[in-house]
This record gives sequence, structure tokens and C-alpha cells, in this order.
Amino acid sequence: MRIVDLLESFILIALLTILFYLSRPVETPKNLLLPPGSIDSIISQLQAQGFAVGGLDAWLLRYLGAPQSGWIYLGKTRMERLDFLRHLGSAQSRFEKITLIPGETTVIFLDQLAKTLDLNATKLDQAYRELSPYPEAGILADSYNVPLRYDERQVINYLVNLSEKRYRRLAEEGGIEYDPKSWKEILTIASIIQKEAANRQEMPLVASVIYNRLRKKMRLQMDGTLNYGRYSHVRVTPQRIRDDNSSYNTYKRKGLPDAPVANVSIPAIEAALHPAKTPYLYFFRNDRGTHNFFENYKEHLKEVQKKRREIKERGNEEKR
Repeated sequence: MRIVDLLESFILIALLTILFYLSRPVETPKNLLLPPGSIDSIISQLQAQGFAVGGLDAWLLRYLGAPQSGWIYLGKTRMERLDFLRHLGSAQSRFEKITLIPGETTVIFLDQLAKTLDLNATKLDQAYRELSPYPEAGILADSYNVPLRYDERQVINYLVNLSEKRYRRLAEEGGIEYDPKSWKEILTIASIIQKEAANRQEMPLVASVIYNRLRKKMRLQMDGTLNYGRYSHVRVTPQRIRDDNSSYNTYKRKGLPDAPVANVSIPAIEAALHPAKTPYLYFFRNDRGTHNFFENYKEHLKEVQKKRREIKERGNEEKR
């Protein structure tokens, strides 16, 4: 056999071997965090994580496209090796994990989102106002994998659409028909619960206080309603209560605010849909950071006065 024939046979066998190797499946997570470093370093670290990759994969990646560090979305738990390697080197697959903290307002969240994704906060706000059915709470408080290739409008569209799907499911599970007008009221109550409750266990109790007060046409008189928009982390003072004439000031105005106060979590929505059945009309923060609940103002006032005495005594001891 001529050398040329031997060489052609060798090349053919090598190609068939590579094709067979590329068709073999790779077990993967749907989301993968690629470490920084050279291709060889990335392959070594993937090996340490249990991935069946090696030198040939490193060689192939040099032709398919060098991976960049960060999160990538694979979407499957099992895929052909060629597809896996293409994803590693594809900018289209990269995303950033972002978290909307329960109780945070949209204006604060969009500022943080702009910095994290290197986007324009004003454009994000404009897109939100156009695409969200709600002035606040249009994005469910949760973690999201946002593709890095998205512009401002695509990011908001992605977050709002995901949230709408989950809102519809929550409404269905709660036995009600999803309607943006009535759901806005649920989100408004949920947002107050989110701001006021110390933990998840308290949420149905806080919800009961809100519904009981609304039923009796009492003012809600809750500080959390004044932590809207840019006031998200601003302490509510007596002067603020006197000066704020918005619908969010539940010390002055009866009923619910005109819109949700903040973005909400699923437990807060569930509490708004299924409040506890209690006679409570008041609650007051205790020394443990949770709340004591009361049926009447006399009991509530007694607790308030006790707390004031403790603060005064503590102040006198510090002066000694």
C-alpha cells in the first residue's frame, strides 16, 4: 500500500474517531458556572467537577471558540459532546444570575440590574412602564437567569412574562380567575404583608390584620406602606407621616394604597390569598424581632407603653 493511501486511511480513521467521540453524550447541569482561566485550566477544573472531558476537548475548543468565564445556560442534563462544546464557547449561552429581594421596590431593583448587566437604568425603567401591567410588583421577587445578550427591553420583557405566568398559576391554585385589576389588589395586600411581616410564619397573621381592618373601615396605619419607591429603605418618622399626602400614607388615608408598595414573594401572595382567621387588629414588634398580635387597642397600648418604659429605663442606665 502506498504511503498516500496509508495517510488517507489514517486521516479517515481519525475523522471517524473524532466524529464518534463528538456524538457521545455528556451529563451536564442545566446551568454551568465556567471558571476563569485558559482553556486547559477550564478543562482541568471541569474534570475536577466530574465532567468526562480531556485533552481532545481542549484542542477542539480552540477551533470552536474559547469559553468565557461566567454562567452559561445549557438547558439539558444530557447532550452530545459537540453541542456541549459549542455551548461552552458561545456568547449566546451566557447569562447572569440576578435576584430580586422580596420587599424591594422596582426603582431600586432596576438601578441594581443596570449595574449588574451593564445596561441603562432609564431604558430599563421605560421598558418596565410599557410592559408591566402593574406600576409595582410586576416582577415576582425571585432569582432569574438573564441572558447577557439581551438589551433593556428584552430583559424586562423576559422578567415580566415569567412573572405573569407564575401569577396566573398562583391565581389558579388559589381558586380565582386571573384578572390584572383584581390581581393588583392581591399584589398590593401582599406587598404590605411583605414589608410588615418579620418572617414567613407571620405572613398569614399580618394578612388577617389587614383584612380585619379593611372590613371595619379602619386605617391600616402601617409604616411599611410608606416605604414605596425611592423611600424603600428610609425610616418612617412622625414628620414623614405628617408630610406625605400620597395614597401610600395609610395613617392619613383609609383603604389600600393605589398600587403595590414593593415587589413580593410567593409566600406573601399566598398569605394574601389565604389569610389566617383571627380577631387581631393590631401588632407590635417585640424584642425578638417578631410581632405580638392583639385583638383590641387596650392590649396593644399596654404593650406600646411597656416598650416605651423599657427604652426610657435603658436610656437612663446608659447616662449613669
